[in-house]
Amino acid sequence: MVIKMIIKQLFSNLAILSSLLFLYIQLTNTSPLKRSSSLNRKLVMGISGGLFSNILMQYSMQIGNTIIDLRHVPVILVAYYGGSIPALIAMVMVIIGRFIIGINTSSYLAVILICTITAAAIYISKRKLPKKTKILLILTFSNVIFSVLVSYLLKDPSTLLFLLPTYWIISYSAGFISFYIVEYLRRSQALFDRYKSESATDGLTGLNNVRKFDEIFNDLLRTIPNNNEKLSLLYLDIDFFKKVNDTYGHQNGDIILKDLGKILQESVRSFDIVSRNGGEEFTVILLDCPVDRAKEISEKIRKAVEDHEFTLTDGQIIHITISIGIACFNDTTDDVTSLIEDADSALYMAKKTGRNRVCVSENIKAVKITY
Repeated sequence: MVIKMIIKQLFSNLAILSSLLFLYIQLTNTSPLKRSSSLNRKLVMGISGGLFSNILMQYSMQIGNTIIDLRHVPVILVAYYGGSIPALIAMVMVIIGRFIIGINTSSYLAVILICTITAAAIYISKRKLPKKTKILLILTFSNVIFSVLVSYLLKDPSTLLFLLPTYWIISYSAGFISFYIVEYLRRSQALFDRYKSESATDGLTGLNNVRKFDEIFNDLLRTIPNNNEKLSLLYLDIDFFKKVNDTYGHQNGDIILKDLGKILQESVRSFDIVSRNGGEEFTVILLDCPVDRAKEISEKIRKAVEDHEFTLTDGQIIHITISIGIACFNDTTDDVTSLIEDADSALYMAKKTGRNRVCVSENIKAVKITY
């Protein structure tokens, strides 16, 4: 009967611990605990670890005045990932929780146990050792200390003969499973975040890609007409970019595209939206921006590109130019859904009339702006 109880309660602890860890990762996936985390973050995570340990104590196995569980695992985890601050906070909460359950010889030894394990976890986690080695050392040390203290408390050799090997097996299992769960879920979340970012970001320039541009622009189509705001759209294109690629190679062409992306971001306002829509074609959405201001920004961009020295892989410096087309709701375009068409028409006019210039769509007729 005792053997069955030992196995049942320790496996219950393991199941509860796994559930708590899964919940923890889901709640903290945007800012996982690290040694570089802020003090507030470490405080919160230390408290969380202490709460997890106290929950495990509520489902502990009791033999006389001694309660046995896996309360040490959350403390080890916060020590490993967050360092001493969250580990010490969790340790204090474990001590308080144990004294609430009862004050006796067992509780005093439990304090010695959790303090020793916490100190060992903090020390070992700082060593320059492989991750698996650190985990193995911490768990082995905690199992040894547990075995010494529980042997002092429990005088029944037959109980100890089964309890200690069982505890070691489940403690090792709980430790490695816990670390595996945390690492696996962190990797999964990192991959999800990366794929999410890549689905909206141009891999070369780091700007919004055409999918993100469409999403933002379609949202603006629904809101701008009701907000009584101006909305300007710039369509811009590198002049003779095919010749650049043919002459200097696509690798140098990529360098130019990346540098152009930086120039665009530096030339517009912080809240404007810059995208690479494909190839050498870029767009800039100027929020709450009348056409006259859009002209100024466009000319600033055009001049910045014309003056910029693009350094190629072999150290050679070249200059390029761009053409820009502007459409503005509702200065040049009455129907906000026609902005893209009108800006594209203005860009066509800029190229047709000589390139390296800015043209504005006015009443669906592109008019050259001279400087």
